Amino acid sequence: MTYCIGILVREGLVMMADTRTNAGVDNISTYRKLRVLESGPGRVIVACSAGSLSVTQSALSRVELGVLMPDTGKMEMLATAPTVFRSAQIVGQALSDAKASIDAVVKDDNVRTDASLLLAGSIDGRRPRLFLIYGAGNFIECQADTPFLQIGELKYGKPVLDRMINYETPMAEAIKVGLISFSSTMRSNLAVGLPIDLVTIRSGVSSLELLHRIEADDTYYHEINDRWSNALRAAAAAIPLPQYASQPDRARD
Repeated sequence: MTYCIGILVREGLVMMADTRTNAGVDNISTYRKLRVLESGPGRVIVACSAGSLSVTQSALSRVELGVLMPDTGKMEMLATAPTVFRSAQIVGQALSDAKASIDAVVKDDNVRTDASLLLAGSIDGRRPRLFLIYGAGNFIECQADTPFLQIGELKYGKPVLDRMINYETPMAEAIKVGLISFSSTMRSNLAVGLPIDLVTIRSGVSSLELLHRIEADDTYYHEINDRWSNALRAAAAAIPLPQYASQPDRARD
């Protein structure tokens, strides 16, 4: 399991992904799930992956070599994609092809090949765009009314994002809230863990602003973790108890 977030606000884009992989409680390792797929003059494309490692690795390897696109009959690459939307189509096709190829081999085995990707980027100074790509190759785009997308173990961290993220949230604040979302997730699910990889892209600048790894000994992350736990306890203590909790049960006829 994994946890990945993409947050798209007016100031730009924040992408975060954990690095834990496991095949059982006695086989836990670290694997980078946030990758810069393309970075050149006026162009940056990044992706986070969740699900079957064999499928996502195969898909991203196909993207590097070029993907045969059914609508044009041509091999296309991210380096020449005219838009982030076309990049999502290329990566979606690669993910669909990889899943179909592996499904054909393991169809008689009890092997899960579910996979999904968050793909985001900016080309030629245009505003960043963020997509969630499913295993079949179809995708949805992040919109301003709900300016974040998640893949992987998303249920524990989603309430934090729902309450604290909107399109006008500053990018630095989005990073902080994203880390709180990770803290909440890791508190409830051991399948998600540090290190956390982080990327930011500022609107109007088609290049990476920040590429950073938050390690297990990161002071700020531990401060967030402690402060968030203390704040939740203080908030709960400040809320009055329900009146009915202090009243004896009344016998009913």
